[in-house]
Amino acid sequence: MNKIAVDVMGGDYAPVEIVKGAILAVRELQIPVVLVGDEAQIHPILKEENMENHPLIEVHHASEVIEMGEHPSMAFRKKRDASVSVGARLVKSGECGALVAPGSTGAAVTAGLLGIGRISGIARPAILTPIPNEKGGYTFLIDSGASTVPKVETLWQNAILGYIYAKQVYHMECPKIGLLNIGTEDTKGSAVVTEAFEKLSNQDVIPFAGNAEGRDIMSGKFDVIVTDGFTGNVVLKFGEGAVNLFRKLLKDAVTKGGLRAKIGALLLKPFLKKYFVKRLDYSEYGGAPLMGIRGGLMICHGASKAWAIRNAIRMAKNYCDGAVPQTVMETLLKIEGGTDSAKRKTESDDK
Repeated sequence: MNKIAVDVMGGDYAPVEIVKGAILAVRELQIPVVLVGDEAQIHPILKEENMENHPLIEVHHASEVIEMGEHPSMAFRKKRDASVSVGARLVKSGECGALVAPGSTGAAVTAGLLGIGRISGIARPAILTPIPNEKGGYTFLIDSGASTVPKVETLWQNAILGYIYAKQVYHMECPKIGLLNIGTEDTKGSAVVTEAFEKLSNQDVIPFAGNAEGRDIMSGKFDVIVTDGFTGNVVLKFGEGAVNLFRKLLKDAVTKGGLRAKIGALLLKPFLKKYFVKRLDYSEYGGAPLMGIRGGLMICHGASKAWAIRNAIRMAKNYCDGAVPQTVMETLLKIEGGTDSAKRKTESDDK
């Protein structure tokens, strides 16, 4: 089984909650972990939890931390012994299959790009974020923040990456791919999006189902929705804000609704927690994978606590089990081979 490296120094609640999350993954899921960070802070937590000598837990010392306010690429180059940098090197060397990285998203993306490295043929890595949908599952939004400049090739590759993730990790037989746009018509959208629509429509590598509007993201009509990192990140942050607003409005309605509202809320509370709040809680899936690199990297929310880290480690294991990077490489080789064959056929026909 692949070991999962965990940057225990990243995030708002490091290192205590991060280490405790890794302990949960070991105890409940039997996933081997390598805790990367200041061993002087890690060992007392392990000792307190009676896990100091557990065979599935290793500690790899790292003396530095990339803080939230630092410039990601500059800090990555300057702080060679930062925990996220060391974790990335463990993945690159093959000692670990994936890295779980709470804290700075920029630092995690930089670690993936410069520390682990891009898959040959991938122009830009992309963050894939699971979003709950009406059908009870998830719709995967890609990209949600890694590459903010929209290009036709990037959107095409994001579609491939999203398709492979849905198929290999979530075992969807034939994931439906949609391209985020301002309308369903093929003529709608910017020049880049309309060109990407044409490219996706004229290929048979992945099942392209057409344009997706903003309302389709949570409908479950599509399994993967493709966009650029700028648009995807705006969508993601808007969704977070909408959820927070809904919670506040619900709370205000109960507070101002008098005794009957309070009794009703009391009766509904366990069901809302089980069927509503849990579905919208990011900690239930833990992390968002950075796709297109030569190893696994789960980017976690900066406010992640133990349960979120536990689930991010579970997702990292599933990513490794799904052999995602290898499948991406094989798919790109097939596409390249098909393109070369088509070129040779065209040249032969011209003669």
